[in-house]
Amino acid sequence: MKYKRELSVAAAFGALLLTLAVVNPAFFAAANLRAIALKESATLAAAVGMTLVILARQIDISIGSQFSICGVVAALLGKSGFPLPVVALGTLAAGAWLGALNGALVAFLRLPSIVVTLATMVSLEAALKWERSGEAIRNVPETFYFAGLGQAGGQALIVAASLAVFAAFAWGLRYLSAGRAVYAVGSDLEAARLAGLRPARVVFSIFVLMGVLTALAALLTAIQFRTIQPNEGKGLEMKVIAAVVVGGVAISGGRGTLAGTLLGTLFLGSIGTALAFLRAESYWERAIQGAIILVAVASDALNLRKKAHAGASVATP
Repeated sequence: MKYKRELSVAAAFGALLLTLAVVNPAFFAAANLRAIALKESATLAAAVGMTLVILARQIDISIGSQFSICGVVAALLGKSGFPLPVVALGTLAAGAWLGALNGALVAFLRLPSIVVTLATMVSLEAALKWERSGEAIRNVPETFYFAGLGQAGGQALIVAASLAVFAAFAWGLRYLSAGRAVYAVGSDLEAARLAGLRPARVVFSIFVLMGVLTALAALLTAIQFRTIQPNEGKGLEMKVIAAVVVGGVAISGGRGTLAGTLLGTLFLGSIGTALAFLRAESYWERAIQGAIILVAVASDALNLRKKAHAGASVATP
């Protein structure tokens, strides 16, 4: 079935919500649901970028560091008095530059993406620690805090911006030639090249988009606070990768949908809060994320092995 993983995630999410409805219905209070939606809006923007990266059979584990740097850039620009459109452009440009750095090393020098992004993750963390020494950015102006729209208006803007990005990329992956190119490169690099595509350009563009979407996630997070911490993105890569793979995007590339990513983001984003309402220890959240990644990767590996075995059986006279 084409959407088997997505249906499985929807069923698991439904089971979690049903358990909460029975054990602790307070989870469904409007204030709590708004808090989850607000928090996961930024995660969704980054998860859209990670979906593109994994569909192309790559990985980016530096997004937590990119997120932290772009959040600091946004806060410093806002504190300097620049209007929010200028802050947004500056932040997105910083993200594009960081993504381009990864993309150039992976696409044109043909270095393994896990090695490249591990190196940039460590380097960016060290650079940020050297520059900020852990010092937060405080006293941002009112025009920066929730975009100057007040808490209710700012929250609506954050959720709407995230959903608009999701909808645009979901449509593009399905209907645009650029979206089909992402699937083609992830499915079979050589076949994509023979079909007239330029895989290096596709991969480079995807990493740039990853940087831009990570920067957008950082901006949507930064405007929610009057004090911005320089390590806000710590651990984000685990959460985002888990959301993408549990949503059905194959870690081997070429298969998956953004609808699955949305389900994965909502499911994993609810687990942390659900644990609190179920009176479980919070440290289980990261353990669950890691287990989900392991199960998803193992499931994809088993499916590939079954297909290879089936193909070999057909080819054998």
